[in-house]
Amino acid sequence: MSVVPAPRTREAEAEVGPHRLLPSPGRGESRRPREHRPRGHRPPAPGPGPARSAAHRLLASVSANDRTVLALYLLTRAGIWITAYCTGWLFTGDGRAKEAPPLLSRWEQWDWSYFVRIAQYGYFGGPDGSGSAPPDNREAFFPGLPLLLRVVHTVVPDWTVAGLLISLVAGAVAVLALARIARLHLATTEGVPGQGDPGEHAVFFLLLSPCAVFLAVGYTEALFLALALPAWLAAKKGRWPLAAVLACCATTVRISGLFVAAALAVEFLTATGLRGRLRALPWLALPAVPALAYTWYLHARTGDWMAWKHAQERGWYRQFHTPWEAWRNTWDSAFSHTQTTGYALMFRAELIAMVVGLLLLARLLQRRRWPEAVYIALTLWALGTSYWYMSIPRATLLWWPLWIGLARWTLHRPWIRTAYVCLSAPLMTVLAVAFTSGRWAG
Repeated sequence: MSVVPAPRTREAEAEVGPHRLLPSPGRGESRRPREHRPRGHRPPAPGPGPARSAAHRLLASVSANDRTVLALYLLTRAGIWITAYCTGWLFTGDGRAKEAPPLLSRWEQWDWSYFVRIAQYGYFGGPDGSGSAPPDNREAFFPGLPLLLRVVHTVVPDWTVAGLLISLVAGAVAVLALARIARLHLATTEGVPGQGDPGEHAVFFLLLSPCAVFLAVGYTEALFLALALPAWLAAKKGRWPLAAVLACCATTVRISGLFVAAALAVEFLTATGLRGRLRALPWLALPAVPALAYTWYLHARTGDWMAWKHAQERGWYRQFHTPWEAWRNTWDSAFSHTQTTGYALMFRAELIAMVVGLLLLARLLQRRRWPEAVYIALTLWALGTSYWYMSIPRATLLWWPLWIGLARWTLHRPWIRTAYVCLSAPLMTVLAVAFTSGRWAG
């Protein structure tokens, strides 16, 4: 009597596994499936061990969420370039022009001329080779970006391309660091997020902010964030020497690096386990070195210990005024019809940015986030005590607690992200057109 085997169900096949359903190999045959290769084919020789391991480590350090962040970054860069291209055709400067100006010329606006002039001739040189060019207040800009620009220019001949390349790479580093800071903060304060990756949300708000065009141009914002954000991330992980070195590099780019250093000091003092970290305390003085060295250099050339500050005052009306005087002067410039419409609009943007900063500071104090509150407070004091407000909308790009706070908000209220796109994206486009057409300040 023969026994008829029972038919297999899908559940039984799943338990057995697909390898058990294949025919058994014959005698002398290996269980490894034979590869079909053309005659004479040989597998490629493996590459160098250290190079392969370094590549593997780099790929392993970039998670799927990080790749999403980088994709968002590249897509927004493409959008800004499309805006710049169309702006060149719409605003040629000549209503009868038949061709648009070169695309790269769209990025050669405003402060860029200072950075490239410093990179080419130094702080006091000129095209004629003399070491005493007419004063043009270029001392107001710290040397970090011009030095890096000069280094990159040895490989990239075009100055504008070199500046754009620096911002492109630095921006990628910055958004990855911001995403990781947001994940670290929200994972420890909010539990497991239920509405997507908090890091991607924070980067989304930054890249679609009204002044996001300044992360793409040859300015200092992208480079500063590429140094300041990893410094903050290193501090949150207790790597204080690395945090101090990165903050030191950030200070070579902007005076705001000293504000980051102050926030790092408060983080150091308020974190738990202070006794075991006292050995790292001297590192926190390192970020002051670039500012002191730059001050000494300017004094050696000009005899003025405050040459940097005086250049700011001559060129941008940054004489000290009380906060209420600065608010009143900015308000009058925005609404009293004493300025042209372009300038009046920008002064209104300055007022709105100041209000956003004050609300952010109040929220940080309420949540007892003392280090971030110190950073924002110092920034607002520096920008809010001039004759009038200037560059506060651009400075919002450097307020990483703002973007993390918006990410936290949208995790519980997903509609916030949609509302943000509807309100901020048009402003971002308008300001990108204003900058690339040379109409940024009127």
